[in-house]
Amino acid sequence: MRRTFFRNAALFALAAGSLAYGPATHAQAFPTKPVRIIVPATPGGTSDIFARALATRMQDSLGQPVLVEYKPGAGTNIGTDFVAKAPPDGYTLLINGLTLAVNPALYPSLSYSPSKDLVPVIEVAEMTNVVTVHPSVPAKNMKELVALMKSKPNTFNFGTPGAGSSGHLSGELLALKTGTQLTHVAYQGNAQATTDHIGGVLQVGFVNMPVAQQFIKNGRLRALAVTGAKRSPLMPDLPTVAEALNLPDYALTGWFGIMAPAGTPAPVIEKLQAEFDKALQDPVVRNVITQAGGDVVGGSTAAFGTLLKNDTARLTEVIRAAGITNK
Repeated sequence: MRRTFFRNAALFALAAGSLAYGPATHAQAFPTKPVRIIVPATPGGTSDIFARALATRMQDSLGQPVLVEYKPGAGTNIGTDFVAKAPPDGYTLLINGLTLAVNPALYPSLSYSPSKDLVPVIEVAEMTNVVTVHPSVPAKNMKELVALMKSKPNTFNFGTPGAGSSGHLSGELLALKTGTQLTHVAYQGNAQATTDHIGGVLQVGFVNMPVAQQFIKNGRLRALAVTGAKRSPLMPDLPTVAEALNLPDYALTGWFGIMAPAGTPAPVIEKLQAEFDKALQDPVVRNVITQAGGDVVGGSTAAFGTLLKNDTARLTEVIRAAGITNK
């Protein structure tokens, strides 16, 4: 009896010790095989550029290959769904942007839930849009543009890569906040929308900073403001829309972040967050992101989670108020 008691006590102590030690061991051992970053878009886009820069830097610090794979289609839903259904072990990650916040409102029958099936790891970068007009439009600032749109309703249009994109939402938010009307034209990509804008077919633009810069410099487009909450270091003399129109509640910034499948152990998320954050401090990585038009963010998992939650709520309201659909 006594021998049985001591044996059971020893087993209990061993089990308790294993439970206490397990999570830390899991984090220390991770990773033991290659890590994949899924890009839910075609190669060459912004998310791809960011993913490859991070993967190259993190291979050394993680001691394992970090692979970038592409699963494009359906407004990033194919790749996002793939990660949402992947084993929650930290070896399959997602890099995605604002579509995580807007797709639940645009696609009522999604096969996954960003808030339930994915967990945030870290925000990578933010990207602002530039409000531009074709030189034929007689508006030198945002106040003049709004006045023109009010005087000629339904005569000003803008084009973007599609419904729910940051450019589209920037335009719809401006129309809602100023009581004006803008006609949105959906394109298959940025290239044709930009071509039509600099050709005067589209009078107004909400163009990604890196795309807009070259045409602003050569005078083919006129820049009026940036859509973010703060001025861009790439064009510091350009005011924000909020500044130019005294609209403190206007701000729309595109962003990209890393997500993992829900259920991924907390110690693994913590290690990934720390490794990504270190990579984002690397001068080479920062330069790649800056050259692509992004502002490096980094920071905590909680901060990224709050951003995703807040943008989902407020942009769902914009989508519903503007009657935006994915058709």
